[in-house]
Amino acid sequence: MATRTSARTRAPHPVRRAAQAVGVVFLLVGVLGFIPGITSDYGSMTFAGHESEAKLLGLFQVSILHNLVHLAFGVAGLALARTVSGARTYLVGGGALYLVLWLYGLVIDHDSGANFVPLNSADNWLHLFLGLGMIALGFLLTRGDRARR
Repeated sequence: MATRTSARTRAPHPVRRAAQAVGVVFLLVGVLGFIPGITSDYGSMTFAGHESEAKLLGLFQVSILHNLVHLAFGVAGLALARTVSGARTYLVGGGALYLVLWLYGLVIDHDSGANFVPLNSADNWLHLFLGLGMIALGFLLTRGDRARR
């Protein structure tokens, strides 16, 4: 007699695990941005704007707003990872947002008020790779799901 496997005993869908992992990484980055030593020039951190000289890992320019955005994006990832469609939406939609942020970082003057997050060249490269990676995960991990329905 075959036994039925309930949804609770099965392993989570790979796209859900990927969204959870990305969400946890964003939470970690958000927290680390508030830790002196891990964030260099911590005393110069401002709420927002390009004047903040604080750099996560000495490389990525951060502000209080930037760290809060990372925390919120991490929470969103964990919340949306509860379903396959939510996880896919988080990865593909979030990846698209990061590509828009990459383009924004390319066109603005980093020393202007338009750089309110703030962003530097290292952030721009990271946003490009994050955007492409998240979109790829969202599509690749769900590519056969629609055909099975």
